[in-house]
Amino acid sequence: MRRRRGGLVRVAATTAVVAGTAGAVHGHQQKKAAGQQQAAADQQELAAYQAQEQQAAMEAAAAQAAAAAVAQQQAAAPVAPAAAPVDTAAELQKLAQLQQQGILTPEEFAAAKAKLLGI
Repeated sequence: MRRRRGGLVRVAATTAVVAGTAGAVHGHQQKKAAGQQQAAADQQELAAYQAQEQQAAMEAAAAQAAAAAVAQQQAAAPVAPAAAPVDTAAELQKLAQLQQQGILTPEEFAAAKAKLLGI
């Protein structure tokens, strides 16, 4: 039988090289995966920030449009004329005539008179 050279030492050295290479590859893969996860997290944060900024801009635009609409409506609203003074005596005479004609009952006349006089 022929003996191989190096025998046990050669096997141990080969095993060490293979194990070292496997460890290095595994470490590189872990670093790469961690970098990809960090990039994805950063991308999500950026998207959330941009969504918040867009929402704030839309709310500001809506508030500005509402304020402009209110200002335009106030500017276009006609000024209501002052209420004409009520001639109490004339109104009471009209109510009395309606009661005499039978259109108003005594209770309705009393209620209308109280309302007119502010009682």
